[in-house]
Amino acid sequence: MYTKKQWSRLPITLAVLIAVGVFCGVLLSNRSAKHRPPGSKVDKLKLADGFVAEHLYSPSEEMNGSWVSMTFDNKGRMITSDQYGGLFRLELPAIGSTEKVKVEKLLIEGDTAKVAMGFAHGLLYAFNSLYVMINNRESAKFPKGSGLYRLQDTDNNDRYDKITLLKPLVGEGEHGPHSIVLSPDKKSLYVVAGNFTDLPKMDSYRLMPNWKNDNLFPWIKDPRGHANDRNAPGGWVAHTDPEGKNWELMAAGFRNSYDITFNEAGDLFIYDSDMEWDFGTPWYRPTRVCHVTSGAEYGWRTGSANWSPTFADNLPPIMNIGQGSPTNLIYLKDARFPAKYKSTLLAFDWSFGIMHGLHLKPNGSTYSAEHEEFLSGAPLPLTDGAIGPDGALYFLTGGRRLESDLYRVYYKDYKNIPAGANAVQVTITPEHKQRTDIEQYHTKQDPKAIDAAWPLLKSPDRFLRYAARIAIEHQPVAQWQAKALAEKDPQSLIYASLALAREGDASVRTQLLKAMMGIDLKKLTDSQKQDLLRTFEVAFYRMGQPDAAQKAQLIAYLGPNYPSANAGLNRFYAKLLVFLEDPKVVDQTLGLIAKNEVFDDKDNAMATASADLILRNPQYGLDLAGLLEKMPPAQQMFYAILLSSAKTGWTPASREKYFKWYEKAFSYQGGRSYIGFIDKARQMALQNVPKDKYAYYNKLSGADLLTTNGNDLANLYNPKGPGRGWKVDQAVALVQDSLQHRDFERGKLIFSAVLCSRCHMIQGEGADVGPDLTQLGTRFSPKDMLEAIIEPNNAISDQFASIAYELKSGESVVGRQLNEDANFYYIAQNPFDSKTIRKISKKEVKSSKISPVSIMLPGLINGLNPDELRDLVAYLMSGGNKNNPIYLESSGAAKKTGK
Repeated sequence: MYTKKQWSRLPITLAVLIAVGVFCGVLLSNRSAKHRPPGSKVDKLKLADGFVAEHLYSPSEEMNGSWVSMTFDNKGRMITSDQYGGLFRLELPAIGSTEKVKVEKLLIEGDTAKVAMGFAHGLLYAFNSLYVMINNRESAKFPKGSGLYRLQDTDNNDRYDKITLLKPLVGEGEHGPHSIVLSPDKKSLYVVAGNFTDLPKMDSYRLMPNWKNDNLFPWIKDPRGHANDRNAPGGWVAHTDPEGKNWELMAAGFRNSYDITFNEAGDLFIYDSDMEWDFGTPWYRPTRVCHVTSGAEYGWRTGSANWSPTFADNLPPIMNIGQGSPTNLIYLKDARFPAKYKSTLLAFDWSFGIMHGLHLKPNGSTYSAEHEEFLSGAPLPLTDGAIGPDGALYFLTGGRRLESDLYRVYYKDYKNIPAGANAVQVTITPEHKQRTDIEQYHTKQDPKAIDAAWPLLKSPDRFLRYAARIAIEHQPVAQWQAKALAEKDPQSLIYASLALAREGDASVRTQLLKAMMGIDLKKLTDSQKQDLLRTFEVAFYRMGQPDAAQKAQLIAYLGPNYPSANAGLNRFYAKLLVFLEDPKVVDQTLGLIAKNEVFDDKDNAMATASADLILRNPQYGLDLAGLLEKMPPAQQMFYAILLSSAKTGWTPASREKYFKWYEKAFSYQGGRSYIGFIDKARQMALQNVPKDKYAYYNKLSGADLLTTNGNDLANLYNPKGPGRGWKVDQAVALVQDSLQHRDFERGKLIFSAVLCSRCHMIQGEGADVGPDLTQLGTRFSPKDMLEAIIEPNNAISDQFASIAYELKSGESVVGRQLNEDANFYYIAQNPFDSKTIRKISKKEVKSSKISPVSIMLPGLINGLNPDELRDLVAYLMSGGNKNNPIYLESSGAAKKTGK
């Protein structure tokens, strides 16, 4: 064993080399020396042209917690909340002033609790009150549970003295209740909650409360257990009065939206989250900004039941942003910004530190948008923001107890932009007026509704068709069922049938399916075919299997069209034909898998490419890097999982092909739940094979590759833990005199488990993305090495740092520059794939600066317990040599224990 004295004799070199030698993903660079690292907190920000940023205050440095929400009161003061603590009230200095922010803890008169009010994910000052959306499970520290609270100052002494719980809510945590906003007419409130918040009983429902999964795709819940007890309608938006007496459900089907906002036309917008564990699956949906119309359904369902935006019974987003963690959404009508920012949304992404600008344009009854990266930084965990009384943008960083800061951003020439100049004169399109007119029937039963809505079912405007269908569904079925079944216009029949499939009962199934089969598929556009097939799916899901005679008619109607030239339509055809037990569907679908049919999923196309995010936040970016390196074939995965429910149509040859696919599928990399999803589908498929063949197909399909729980590959080491947030001094004290009896093989497995082997080589094994670590133990002390692992951002060599390039278009690109010539920079954005190079024209680059974030994850070893950490350090210091002196005293012990 090495003693503390022997450790101290090891050569100690520059700390900058340590960061290079240990961190995961370094690439050699011949970058020019013109790039300089940022200095202050403001220097790390990339701003749109003409804007200035000021750092105003650091709550975490002042021991005031990590702030996640804000509002301005009627005196222009900012009120904020610590995620796990109290409220604060701030007086802000004027723009250009050298005065400091004045901060006071906001106390409630007469309350002696340590934290009288706080733990708020949403704050709003309105109606001479402070509304607080508490997100909390009751505890001794803070006994108030989740819900909407109202604080009032009844004696006008500038202190809140009355607390009223307007609505208790069941749900807490990061998917609990979130923001509160004021209605456009300033007479009521809107609230938003994530999918772990139970929908309370409402007084009225604009979205019919008859939600189901409505998906014939095999339902596999997340194999790691996330949201497995959460069902439709998912996250929701509700409307209430200032006293919180009457509640109305406005829309649902969101995963986890933190914030909502209105524009001048009174239209509501939301920024919804993705499910990162679903990366690589065919049901993955990116983060997205949506237009929340009356009765909107946005299709969140748990696990593989998640809806595609193509489904006719939900609505598509205005824009898919990409991977990330949405927090805040602001509409800039009150900002003193240039005219370019009229009709603009700012969407905050916590994970990758980006404010996405969406410049809205009316498009029929809804909107389209153009994307701009308004502001970004690394790290910049954005939590909340608001436009202040001065027209400047104020925003917070923090959350999850991270370092928290308050910034102000304003336009340099703001004094020449009058207050209110950024609001636009509302232009209402004819389709917009039609939609809002028909939405009045989402709140009541009215004999006029059917005649008013029916002609709109054949509108080319999708949002208008949706609004018309919801209006019809709100009316008694007996008033429109016969009209639906007698409809002759194909598109009107499709949407009327969809309404009937949702609102009717199984007694009408035969008539409904017969009417739908009367539509000539050949005369429909691809979009209309898609809507018709979706309507069949909903009818089958809700009304069950047709009788044998009608089943044969349906196969004869649908079967000849499959496979089609349209990969998106093939997904619908395959689901329906598997459900109907078409004898040909297994072989046809296996044929599509074999030819690796490509599906251009335009409905989920993202404004920010995944590769552009990798180096902005290594903690999340390296997951993307691994995914892009071994991207699963999503269309193959869709078909393979679908066939897991097929009980008929199999031959020994087709089963052989099918189960071999699973072994190949385990070689791809997706989100955290990818392996588990594949194994769950494999297990479902094995239930349909002859019992005497189970063992054979189980082995053929890759059973030996998996751990016993099926969520991971068996050759990967999973840290046993319990882990901890390792600090340098704590880790150094642990290893300096305690490396006797270390387990070489386990150290080697941990080296791979914490991602080191993805970038580094030891004794010829691993990857050559970063430096070879074989000689690590002859050059560095354990303290230097552990500092580089635990605090990788402290010492980033200019030679190896990533560069953030700001383009003249306003976008930015982060990568490691490998080369340059007279016209281009050549950068690698994926540390696991140095062969994929992106060329950036020098003419497009406005400026560049070194990223302050090391590509090495700061918490790589936090999943390890003390013994595991010792095994890893011993392996690194030995240079991967089992005969290194560090193991001499442990070899005997290892033999005795069978290690």
